[in-house]
Amino acid sequence: MAGARPPHTVTARAAQAVVVVLAVLLAGAACSDERDPPIPRPWPTATALTWQWQLTGEPDVTVDTDVFALDGFTATVDAVDRLRARDKRVVCHVEAGVLRTSRPDAGRFPPQVLGEPTGRPDEWWVDVRQWGVLEPILTDRFRLCRGKGFHAVAPYGVDGYAYDPGLPLTFDDQIVFNRRLAELARSLGLSPGLVNDIDQVAALEPDFDFAVNEECFVAAECDRLLPFVAADKPVFHVEYDADTSEFCPTTRALGFASVHKSRELGVWRAPCLF
Repeated sequence: MAGARPPHTVTARAAQAVVVVLAVLLAGAACSDERDPPIPRPWPTATALTWQWQLTGEPDVTVDTDVFALDGFTATVDAVDRLRARDKRVVCHVEAGVLRTSRPDAGRFPPQVLGEPTGRPDEWWVDVRQWGVLEPILTDRFRLCRGKGFHAVAPYGVDGYAYDPGLPLTFDDQIVFNRRLAELARSLGLSPGLVNDIDQVAALEPDFDFAVNEECFVAAECDRLLPFVAADKPVFHVEYDADTSEFCPTTRALGFASVHKSRELGVWRAPCLF
């Protein structure tokens, strides 16, 4: 319902439970951080890479691919360690400009930073102008990624200004927030990636090390990602409603690492072949 607020952080007991859960997650991740932190290194171009984006189900770490993008909350230290042992790059998917109320730290988001639902289940837009409120929450999320051993982070929901978030967000508001995310990631030794936000690619390419895009082929806008290609930075691209025979010739020619996935982003994938 428009204007409604998700039912979280309504009791002191619930808030305390959120803090305890997050503390346990961070404590477990810190062990990995102390044991063997990932070493930042330059990204190869996407033409030399294949990738997997899995956010649901048990991560399949045996997939034959170079880069894995996994959910920062549900991926285990063991799964990340197994991938790193195979010299795979591991990208942490976390929400930044949206809130999923099922996340264990959802109670840390006060009602005043929430806009309207995004249209996806359990998901609300966040007021990215309120950095003072969001920074400690997002810092802990990025620390969770870092502690689990991820090499990079791909903050999700970073183009709210282009939709109808129920908040008076501007182009410049989004630019400032996204650059802050990139700076925060780098301060923690994580390589930052820009997810979607295709209207701001030209402005933000210098701040990010790679791009993640959904459905640029169907939207007829893949050429707008070329600033990353021109800067020798990888573009990780996924299509849901087009077959590989349709989009692979185009996106491989552009230099993207492209794959066909179902929208639930489970294990199944059909990559573009070289």
